Amino acid sequence: MKTNKALLSTIGVILIAGILVFGVSGDSKDKLLHEGTAMYFPNAVDFAGETTPLQITDVKERLDRELLINANLHATTVLIIKRANRAFPVIEPILQKYNVPDDFKYLAVIESGLTNVVSVSGAKGVWQFMPDTAKEKGMEVNDIVDERYHLEKATEAACKYLLSAKEKFGSWTLAAASYNGGMTGVGKKIEEQKVFNYYDLALTEETSRYVFRILALKEIMRNPGNYGFSIFSSDLYSQIPSKKIEIDSSINDLADFAKTQGINYKILKIHNPWLRDKKLLNPTKKKYEIEIPTEGY
Repeated sequence: MKTNKALLSTIGVILIAGILVFGVSGDSKDKLLHEGTAMYFPNAVDFAGETTPLQITDVKERLDRELLINANLHATTVLIIKRANRAFPVIEPILQKYNVPDDFKYLAVIESGLTNVVSVSGAKGVWQFMPDTAKEKGMEVNDIVDERYHLEKATEAACKYLLSAKEKFGSWTLAAASYNGGMTGVGKKIEEQKVFNYYDLALTEETSRYVFRILALKEIMRNPGNYGFSIFSSDLYSQIPSKKIEIDSSINDLADFAKTQGINYKILKIHNPWLRDKKLLNPTKKKYEIEIPTEGY
């Protein structure tokens, strides 16, 4: 019987490809799969030092889903990485001050993409606080001032919530889940199902994905090259030098005030998004700190 040379050639290519993929293991195999036919998958991950049980099929596949989705939301993920270079230096020392694990900065990432977004339910800011919760945590929320848009104060409020949740559940992972599902909601699921681990709970779709989204963004942002992102340090958004001015009186016209500081109204609002009106009424003589950029504007 005559042998078809084209067929032999095709078979040879398939065999070689098979040997290359299945004949290697560990990091080499992960690298090959990432570059060739599949997404890189880490050997181990954790949240706030609490190990994620990747040996459980359901857990591994849920993480795989979020890694695939976020690695392929290319423009969105690149923008997040760029913004983090400016936002994380503000968030990190506040987390440290309150003894909240550094990994919670990635919770802010999935909540808002590190921008002052507004949800359909009315949650606002980088940490996505609802009005009542924000007020409970000491933030001012009204038509003139909305401190949900104040990154430092919102981060402090988030820390207070997370510390309470950790005390209630005994787990940082469950504390993170409760930021989405609520302490009452997560507590009810624990009581009903008689399990005390996030990875063992059957939760709503959004809350069941929540921690895995945090894990995925943490993994991608820490190891962008593994997921196809090549970003130079010069591409990252840098912090803008600024000074803070203490104000304990009303400002009747923020545009005029901005001019006295050598900037314009737009720049003032960009750096102080918590100022929600064209004026700052302050009959109680409360002390506010207004940020004024000194260069790069």
